[in-house]
Amino acid sequence: MRTTTEKLPDLTITSLTLDAPLDHANPAAGTIEVFARVVTAEGGSDKPYLVFLQGGPGYEAPRPTADNPSWMSRVLSEYQVVMLDQRGTGRSTPVGVRVVAADGRPQAQITGALAGRSTAEQAEYLTHLRADEIVNDAELVRQALGADTWTLLGQSFGGFTSLHYLSVHPESLAAAIITGGLSAVGRPIDDIYAATWQIMIAKSEAYYRRFPGDRERVRELSTRCERGEITLPNGDAVSAERFRTIGQRLGMNGGAEELHYLLGLPHESSAFAHDLAETMPFAGRNPLYAVLHESSYADGVATRWSAERTMPARVREDVTLLGGEHLHRSVFAEDAELRAFAEVADLIAEQDWNQLYFPERLAAAEVPVAAAVYYADAFVPHEFSMETAALLPDCRAWVTNEYEHNGLRTDVAVIDHLLGLLKQRRWL
Repeated sequence: MRTTTEKLPDLTITSLTLDAPLDHANPAAGTIEVFARVVTAEGGSDKPYLVFLQGGPGYEAPRPTADNPSWMSRVLSEYQVVMLDQRGTGRSTPVGVRVVAADGRPQAQITGALAGRSTAEQAEYLTHLRADEIVNDAELVRQALGADTWTLLGQSFGGFTSLHYLSVHPESLAAAIITGGLSAVGRPIDDIYAATWQIMIAKSEAYYRRFPGDRERVRELSTRCERGEITLPNGDAVSAERFRTIGQRLGMNGGAEELHYLLGLPHESSAFAHDLAETMPFAGRNPLYAVLHESSYADGVATRWSAERTMPARVREDVTLLGGEHLHRSVFAEDAELRAFAEVADLIAEQDWNQLYFPERLAAAEVPVAAAVYYADAFVPHEFSMETAALLPDCRAWVTNEYEHNGLRTDVAVIDHLLGLLKQRRWL
């Protein structure tokens, strides 16, 4: 383990870099680096550890300051916080892409750990970037810190990862806090996407009741997309199918307002082009989010472009019904950076994934769990979350319609309430 320490106002940041097997079941497959930051408030070096598991997949942990993320200062009052860059992201042997000039024309090239590998080799490498191996890495970090147990804070995909942690290493956990991340257990992936399409139909209709003029505006812009008139700052033309993904913002607190302001901009303006690029969820800045996204719901199955296959006929026929985290295969042809991953994405879609969640083990995991379940969550259906909560013997689920999927980031009251749940009854 290699460490460095630096001081920020009121904080000490200790950076850890560890060597980890790419495949924990086959050490001969080589090693990667796993990076984490330990954030300690002034006078807090004797506090227990809490590890933050970031949403995604494919996003590194936030870069911490005293008040960023917004929940940080509240958690630091009780814990030292471990910010783990999940493998493939940030400084944990990243997988990336960049656009370079080739023969005078821009061309996307895969960078980082996948560079120079065949498509089949790239796909095989990517199978080791899911929740199961992230948990194995987290265990290495916990052991390096000398902690017998620690607490999890899992947001969204980080909650999915927490469920795997509870399945395989409950003995390492003092408690788990999960926000918008009680994934379905034992449900076919098509059930999940079919449910989220219905949620997005409801959210689209609610949006147009609030901003009735925006329905015709979305229809107009979709027609312009079909004519090739809507482009991004890098020159990419946006299809009507990709444009539909702006609905992802409807799953976030404040997202409806952001979407309304975007639609109010002149479509030919640079402001519209830049804001549109920021609004659509699948892009090359974090390519793993697109490449591995559906695999995060794949509990022992192949995905085979589930979101696209389960799109209801009503949505196909009405361009004003927006999507959420519904990945369209065509994005790998449209996006200049994601184009480099098109072939490997097809292989990943046919991958038969291993099982992540084990109901009998979850039912035996005597670990206190406090979970925020957002009633109208666009990405993690409430009814499936409640099924999973019922599997856990010591889970207190806080069901709320006050927040959308990003509630943890938008209001410190969310983490405060969940920490309070951990202290009730026989809890911590």
